[in-house]
Amino acid sequence: TAVAPVPEPEAEHHTDIILLGSSEPSELSSPASPGPSRELIAYEVKVNERNIEDICICCGSFQVHTQHPLFEGGMCAPCKDKFLGRLFLYDDDGYQSYCSVCCSGDTLLICENPDCTRCYCFECVDTLVGPGTSGRVQAVSNWVCFLCLPFPRSGLLRRRKKWRGWLKAFCDGESENTLETYKTVPVWKREPVRVLSLFGDIRNELTSLGFLEPGSDPGRLKHLEDATDVVRRDVEGWGPFDLMYGSTPPVGHACDHPPVWYLLQFHRVLQYARPRPARQQPFFWMFVDNLVLTQEDRTVATRFLEADPVTIQDICGRTIQNVNAVHVWSNIPAVRSSKHSALVSQEALSSLAQDRRRMKPPAQGPAKLVKNCFLPLREYFKCFSTGLTSSL
Repeated sequence: TAVAPVPEPEAEHHTDIILLGSSEPSELSSPASPGPSRELIAYEVKVNERNIEDICICCGSFQVHTQHPLFEGGMCAPCKDKFLGRLFLYDDDGYQSYCSVCCSGDTLLICENPDCTRCYCFECVDTLVGPGTSGRVQAVSNWVCFLCLPFPRSGLLRRRKKWRGWLKAFCDGESENTLETYKTVPVWKREPVRVLSLFGDIRNELTSLGFLEPGSDPGRLKHLEDATDVVRRDVEGWGPFDLMYGSTPPVGHACDHPPVWYLLQFHRVLQYARPRPARQQPFFWMFVDNLVLTQEDRTVATRFLEADPVTIQDICGRTIQNVNAVHVWSNIPAVRSSKHSALVSQEALSSLAQDRRRMKPPAQGPAKLVKNCFLPLREYFKCFSTGLTSSL
């Protein structure tokens, strides 16, 4: 094992990498005998000379359904479903919740490249790179992961060429969601996000996540409480925008319009904010309902926004009165696989919505409740801060 510095043109810090495995298949040592299912991967490739694309590198199954989008190797149908459901989930520390290879794992190794949020489980690292590798990685300061290393191969784990395009094609082709997945953006091409916020100001949330600098250019976020007189010329003059956010009023907030008005105004302005088809830029949007839209209104929202709603809930106790919940429509990948969805039945949420006017407003506002759903945008836009643990 050797340790060498990784060149980081955009950062002033020093990063150590650990060279794991060989770059040539002929130099890989052959294991003595096959072990459990995951260990069969190395045995089949090195001894039986099976093509790794014919093995699910997530679990060792030979029932390959598709190819892994990030690394060379196959993927079975159950692992594909798990990968799609978990890939864009993030923890409060700003890192992804699951292993970037198998989207499982209890103990994870975190990439310490400040521009990366990926993690890898001990089992994948020891199985695909080499036995004992996870322990050696733990001993390295500022470890850089397999998608950030300057060389593509570590043991059996080989990064795909143009993996960003592979990932987009995988999500678009394998997901049941009809919304397009944008190709992630390399670090050196990421620009600060430009935001249009209607009816709810999300400046504090985006600043705490590092997307906006404290005291940054006000033009980076345009906040409007009333969009009645806004026309296309206004939005095009303020923009272009990368993210548009809107919500119905928070609980207990006096308003001059019925709840559905906020939805219709959001949809109208969204048409102005969308980039023209010729511009292939990532554009994200989110609309949040604080349980004030009727079932008929939510049906209208689904038809107009061309996306199904997801219920995001924060349970602070054992009773329904301690539940804070919102309905969310969005094309941000994390929303589709939110860990907080479906914790409370729709019947209970309907009862909660009816009682909201008599209840004390929740401690968390709608923007704070959906805050972590913005974390996948770190793959697309520049971040000014990575110290998320203390701010979340």
